[in-house]
Amino acid sequence: MRIIFAGSAPLGCPTLDALMAMPGHEVVAVMTQPDRPSGRKLKPTPCAVRAHMAETDVPVLTPQNVNAPDSLAAVRRLQPDLLFVVAYGQFLRRELLDMPTHGCVNLHTSLLPAYRGAGPIQWAIANGETETGVTVMYMNAKMDAGDIISQVTVPIGEAVTAGELHDLLSLASVAPVRDAIIAIADGTVQRRPQDERLVTFAPKLSRQDGRLDWTRSARELYNRIRGFNPWPNCHCACPADRGAEAVPLKILRSRVETGRGQPGIILELGAAGPLVATGDDALRLVEVQPAGKRRMSGADFMHGHRLCLGQQMG
Repeated sequence: MRIIFAGSAPLGCPTLDALMAMPGHEVVAVMTQPDRPSGRKLKPTPCAVRAHMAETDVPVLTPQNVNAPDSLAAVRRLQPDLLFVVAYGQFLRRELLDMPTHGCVNLHTSLLPAYRGAGPIQWAIANGETETGVTVMYMNAKMDAGDIISQVTVPIGEAVTAGELHDLLSLASVAPVRDAIIAIADGTVQRRPQDERLVTFAPKLSRQDGRLDWTRSARELYNRIRGFNPWPNCHCACPADRGAEAVPLKILRSRVETGRGQPGIILELGAAGPLVATGDDALRLVEVQPAGKRRMSGADFMHGHRLCLGQQMG
């Protein structure tokens, strides 16, 4: 089959490599996002997939709007049998979905119909799930609602972060993608409609989602800290010396411990970092990052930042 791959994020790179290595199939083009300004100097920077393709001779398309007439014409000229989409970042309209002979297939990092949307990895961890997975599915006009081709389940480790789970799911995607391509090509593919009664959603994250609410339980906060690492990261306002403004503080790693007090109150200044009361139990701040500084252990943060028992974390 003649395949166009559409993707932008690192998640798609192992899948793209697998597609390019499959005998009897050809990736005739890669479609990805245009370079975006990045860094303090706002230098135009390629996305992960475009950078990944730098040493290949596969044509790379970077339309500002994938549904624009010139973009549609470019896809049509390639005469694709299949469009395979992984974390592309643009909405595909019906005209494009109908163009490939065998339709459009998407890889989604959840066990659909659970966690439809832009943040399935993050919200699965934040909600305390113990397993997730990847789904290969046909695309339709509704977000993440197409018929399922195959799924693979992946356990969520007790301490795993969203960044770490992303990498595990990226590698776990290769086998079901290969199987799906083979089945589509030889006409044996099975389609299973999603059960709409079981749908849940994983909305796009914002920085505000990372704001710690100390009235939540320690377990809830622990899961959110893992789920929102590396972005947007959980954060709070740490008390400063008398008369000074509170210090913005990212919480990168934590631990649930026994403790009781008014939510947000510092209960203990232990060797492993400060212990903070929550709505249920307490949270040890194991690794943190003050604004404008390097990441450090909770103990090192206490050495350079005066904290007192009974102070209130914001």
